[in-house]
Amino acid sequence: MIISCDDRGRCLVVSVSGRLDTLTSPDLDKAGKSWIEEGKVDVVLDMEGLDYISSAGLRSILALAKAIEANGGRLVLCNVRGMVEEVLSMSGFDSFLSIFADIDSAVGFF
Repeated sequence: MIISCDDRGRCLVVSVSGRLDTLTSPDLDKAGKSWIEEGKVDVVLDMEGLDYISSAGLRSILALAKAIEANGGRLVLCNVRGMVEEVLSMSGFDSFLSIFADIDSAVGFF
């Protein structure tokens, strides 16, 4: 998995690509802790390049959302497609996380 960040002032746009699974979810966990420590708690997670997500990936996103909210911020998702969209929907993540069609819409949320 590749994680890249773009500080947009109002929020941090984080693009993830590849696979978010047991092997790669610790990378997202570690990165998320550093964003929170830096005070970047309004986060857009751009999932356009994400090909696969496992239950470990779901746990990482849930933990990140809770940690960000505990620090007064908000995690939103965008560009969720294909199998990743199906998994998020089946697991109910779309009921408690805001999901936007594209980065501009997600950034506009903040």
